[in-house]
Amino acid sequence: MTPLDELFSPSGRLAEKLPSFRPRASQIEMAKAIAGVMQTGGTLIAEAGTGTGKTLAYLVPAILSGKRVIISTATKTLQDQLYMKDLPLVRRALPQPIKTALLKGRGNYLCLYRLRTMLHPRSGHDARDASHLMAINRWAKTTRSGDIAEITSVPENSPLWPSATSTADNCLGQECPQYSDCFLTKARNQAREANIVVVNHHLLWADWTLRDGGYGELLPEADVIIVDEAHHFPESATQFLGTTVSSRQLHELASDIEIERLKSAPDEVSLADEVDRLERLVHDARLALGLDARREPWHQVAGIDAVNESFQAIGEQLQFLADTLKPLSIRGKGLESCQKRAADVLDRLQSFLGGDTNGYIRWFESRKRGFSISRTPLEIASEFRKFLSVLESAWVFTSATLTVAGDFGHFQRQLGLDEARCHAWESPFDYRTHCLLYLPSGLPDPRDMTFARMMLDAVLPVLSASKGRAFMLFTSHMALNHAARVLADALDYPLFVQGSQPKTTLLEAFKASGHGILLGTSSFWEGVDVSGPSLSCVIIDKLPFASPTDPILSARLDHLRKAGLNPFTSFQLPAAIIALKQGVGRLIRDHDDRGVLMICDPRIRTKPYGKLFLKSLPDLPQTASIIDVQHFYRLESADEAVCP
Repeated sequence: MTPLDELFSPSGRLAEKLPSFRPRASQIEMAKAIAGVMQTGGTLIAEAGTGTGKTLAYLVPAILSGKRVIISTATKTLQDQLYMKDLPLVRRALPQPIKTALLKGRGNYLCLYRLRTMLHPRSGHDARDASHLMAINRWAKTTRSGDIAEITSVPENSPLWPSATSTADNCLGQECPQYSDCFLTKARNQAREANIVVVNHHLLWADWTLRDGGYGELLPEADVIIVDEAHHFPESATQFLGTTVSSRQLHELASDIEIERLKSAPDEVSLADEVDRLERLVHDARLALGLDARREPWHQVAGIDAVNESFQAIGEQLQFLADTLKPLSIRGKGLESCQKRAADVLDRLQSFLGGDTNGYIRWFESRKRGFSISRTPLEIASEFRKFLSVLESAWVFTSATLTVAGDFGHFQRQLGLDEARCHAWESPFDYRTHCLLYLPSGLPDPRDMTFARMMLDAVLPVLSASKGRAFMLFTSHMALNHAARVLADALDYPLFVQGSQPKTTLLEAFKASGHGILLGTSSFWEGVDVSGPSLSCVIIDKLPFASPTDPILSARLDHLRKAGLNPFTSFQLPAAIIALKQGVGRLIRDHDDRGVLMICDPRIRTKPYGKLFLKSLPDLPQTASIIDVQHFYRLESADEAVCP
């Protein structure tokens, strides 16, 4: 028996130390496969069905390997859970001494210099922001990590945080007078000394862009890189392998120039006028893009004179500010930083306006008070292959949703991982006994104007049979809001609607209600874990095809079409199947969970591609009859009645 066999056995240390542990054949197989690639090198792509216990399957061999391991996950929330909850549990069960570290992007750490110089109690804050500023100042005196997630009394989207944290643009680096107390620097140093470092995908890609640019590295050299929630990894890349200029960046630059002028060059009064001019030009550019909020390809506005003139004027003003600040840089590191930022933003703007567009999509997004313009790569496989060759680490990609009908091809093509080893482990849960897939008959095509009404008519008896206890997952906010209005009058069960409360608060209220109905869109399709009887039904309104009007997706589809591929079968369909698998995964989270999955979109039965969706789901008994659904819940009630 190998050490892993012993650890994962019914009488092993994991069973002894972890109260919820139960042996799973798929988990030990996955752990052995990961241990193997850690020893021999190469790349493993591992799909682990819900309930496999993939986190334990990679943490145990990572700790036992004695190697330096980076673990990357999709979001900061999952990152915190992995570091604060999962990793300490496994460490207590294993005798191996290791150092661990949590590392986030710089925007997650308090910057003491900016807190002191950019935020002032008498800066005209309203009562709420003034209260939040007092809380930040109190916390700053006691925190050891500087991680802003610690201070729950100040929301993450508070307008104060951009001034109390740094960016790569405005950080003074080693020239900062607070450098010795810098929380980000301390976190990086801890990461360099750790055996296991927990990061997120954004940070991993940001680190790669820094390496490639020759400016240094954020992460320690790693023997092994484990990418959890790997289905998000390719999309994260597009944010860092392109260029973006936003109105927020420009406004922050203008604000920082004026603050540093007052501090280090108060006699340069004319510079304040030039800063004001930049602010006006940014405002004019927003107006030139039109009054409505939009997210479209750049060619939709590239021929408008006002748009071209506005962005050309911003470029000229950035050049003027960079030239003006250059001789003033000797007066202070803050002014020197602002000069470099002006030049850098100018480079990005010129790259967008006049750069080579081959292999890239140029697009813009305008909001009520701001905008961003972006140049995004259409594919990232070639860049990632370079990533692999430079780092020479062993790689493990894992998620519950990487395959389409058992095939890893879609994920492999996105990252150029044609030669990777692939393995899928099915969920150990008994879907045949504990679940029912309800595909109601008689519903029209989702494009039909009567679909929303008829879909809700079909949903009501299901919610009545389940006594609430349901997630309703929608593909659009419009459909969600319509359903919320209808269901509020049609049912007595409490409704929990996305957007009405913070996500965590909403989820806890749903769990506590016992018979609630939660209505959510994309953010509730994954990363939400509700086990037990309070969630016994998941209803999905439509197959989650991404909108082809999105500028990035539209350009990708054109790119595939020009390459001789069918964009629907090669990209849209597999992406929708993976998204559906995530939504379906909300239903059964534990061995004893039971429930009905209702998919209202008739295309899953009527279109040829529907078979591929069904083949990609767990092996569920199917029905088109509401009577079978009602019978399922009567049996559930009977089972609960005989339980001691």
